Amino acid sequence: MSQTSIYALVMLVAGIGIPILAALNAGLGKSLGSPISASVVLFCVALLSASIVLVVSGEIPKLNGVSLAPKHFLFAGVLIAFYVLSITFVAPKFGVGNAVFFVLIGQMISAAAIDHFGLFGAQISPLSLTRAAGIGLMACGVWLTQQA
Repeated sequence: MSQTSIYALVMLVAGIGIPILAALNAGLGKSLGSPISASVVLFCVALLSASIVLVVSGEIPKLNGVSLAPKHFLFAGVLIAFYVLSITFVAPKFGVGNAVFFVLIGQMISAAAIDHFGLFGAQISPLSLTRAAGIGLMACGVWLTQQA
């Protein structure tokens, strides 16, 4: 299996996990009576999980570089907190499918802009007419999946 295939498979599994995360954390929020409490629990479990991977990988010394990293990169933590809090609050009221539909549309728009302009140090991949049409087709496909 090529490295590209492995990357694609890993990201496919990550994508499969997003609606599962939404449904599970929404359920936890209902069970606890608080979407915010459910999100805090999720982040504690995530911190423990990531810490285990960090220890197993032997990359602990690389944490020393956090103080040298550009501070705007840490905003990613705010974005993941916003995502988890919003999906945990919205999914039970709006439906997991509907919530994830809008997340996917937002991801396609954001990814295209980041790639086109090379934002945050990303590799530049200009938004051609063909690529824009592909993103439009993907958006239409996501929309179609939500039609009754």
